[in-house]
Amino acid sequence: MNYQSIFTAGSFNNKTVIITGGGSGIGRCTAHELASLGAKVILLGRSQQKLDAVLDELHQDGYQAFAYSLDIRDEQAVISTIKQILSDLGQVHALVNNAGGQFPSPLEHISVNGFKAVLDTNLTGGFILSRELFNSCFKQHGGVIVNITADFHNGMPLMAHSGAARAGMANLTQSAAWEWGPYGVRTNNVAPGWVASSGLDSYDEKFQQKLREIQKQVPLQRLATEAEISAAICFLLSDAAAFINGITLKVDGGASLASPAAIAPLHKQVASQQQVFDGFHRSEPPVFLQETPRKEKPEQEQANHD
Repeated sequence: MNYQSIFTAGSFNNKTVIITGGGSGIGRCTAHELASLGAKVILLGRSQQKLDAVLDELHQDGYQAFAYSLDIRDEQAVISTIKQILSDLGQVHALVNNAGGQFPSPLEHISVNGFKAVLDTNLTGGFILSRELFNSCFKQHGGVIVNITADFHNGMPLMAHSGAARAGMANLTQSAAWEWGPYGVRTNNVAPGWVASSGLDSYDEKFQQKLREIQKQVPLQRLATEAEISAAICFLLSDAAAFINGITLKVDGGASLASPAAIAPLHKQVASQQQVFDGFHRSEPPVFLQETPRKEKPEQEQANHD
């Protein structure tokens, strides 16, 4: 079984797409969907081990995919990597600035170094990559950039450093859309709400409990699947979005309609009445959200598999 995308097979034939943060979460899912639609996928990330794992998945499914390990916050590493990619694989048609990271913390406990690290990961790195691709490829041939932000529109309590970075990226996107539009470069944002990604399992139990409660503050009464975010990304990358430039597409189930200061009580919705889309055939929902946790394999069975 391969990825069950809603888009037409071959939609991205002869297109080469770079995806940052491609070793896990939304980046991994998007890589699978784009590859299933015919794209040549290039994964960027810091962990070679994670990149290799996704490469192995893609190759098993019969797709073209490549990976380059780097820290996108390192300007010289980005410059040399983009140069190497263009030399190895030729023209790049699109960039998905998905890489990001943050940690939950009240504002008063965030250090300057911690604030800068999140800002560099979620904003500066995406700027460097976009600039280098524009100067070395998109300026001559056109291209598409999709930046992944977040639901920062009413503030991000306990994630203020990330909210500041994401808001900066949204504004940077608007500037790039204006400046680079005449060169045939479209730049847009996808702003996910809370997503049921396996990465949520890395948070401690206290924060995971907050995530369980957050679902009740979403009008659709659930978290998004990775595939629902990937579908939005693919749409903005596609020819169908050829006249969309400089916008932010919110994929948050309507959560951004409320504010932290005044959230109206929501009636509980029966789960069976909710429509859910998850076309990702290798989806790995976070364990803590599952009603029946997955059982560990017996040690002997695990040993036989290894």
